[in-house]
Amino acid sequence: MDVIGVHGREISHVTESAQFAVVPLGSVEYHGPHSPLGTDTILAEGFAKRVDAALRPLIYPTLPFSACPGKTQHYPGTISVRPSIFIEYLTDVVEGICRLGICNIVLLNAHDGNMGPARVVAESVTSTYPDASFLIINWWQMASVDFTQQLGLFQGTAGRGHGGPYEMSAVKALRPEMVTVQESDLELDSCPPLSSLPYVLVEGTPQGWDGYTGHIQQCSLEAGQTIVVEASRNMNLLIQEWLDMKKKTNKEAK
Repeated sequence: MDVIGVHGREISHVTESAQFAVVPLGSVEYHGPHSPLGTDTILAEGFAKRVDAALRPLIYPTLPFSACPGKTQHYPGTISVRPSIFIEYLTDVVEGICRLGICNIVLLNAHDGNMGPARVVAESVTSTYPDASFLIINWWQMASVDFTQQLGLFQGTAGRGHGGPYEMSAVKALRPEMVTVQESDLELDSCPPLSSLPYVLVEGTPQGWDGYTGHIQQCSLEAGQTIVVEASRNMNLLIQEWLDMKKKTNKEAK
């Protein structure tokens, strides 16, 4: 259910029937000449709509403004909110949801820069509301890194990267008219991995970067539809497992 359409007289019934709230997190950020500034907002909203209604979610509006990294802040169209302000804003939003009595909250994220603030907010709010449980979902992690390679969706690349074919194909599946790759748009090779181990590398001007990266000529509707189906399926399985765990824990506590 979409919270925007809930009438005042219905609030108690809706909050009692909802198993969890969904807060989509987006951004207004440059993603290359071929991509909309609202890429992350489109993705956050799109995947929120694909949360299985049978799980009884209460869907909140997407938060469109957030903290953007230095490597995109100076590109035209990017609007960046200071991280401290975004953390305070998101804290107020989720505490308002907790005050309604909804203790299970999914932060459904589509913007890399939201990962740190979302974790900070979740950890902080659980100190005020001990019964609160946050599931932070980054949509692009709902399909394995080698998923596109196993299916041969892209050639010579997994497609990952800001504004790259993985992300923009997913946008194309949700809003086909919003991705417009032209022959003159540059193909960019991102920095090769430093290790097979997970790591975080933060740079103001990464290798193979012009406000985006990747072999964008490989963006396709077909690849995007496959990615969105896989990510949505795994997202709903993850949410179901989380809810089942919460029910089991609550039952054992009684």
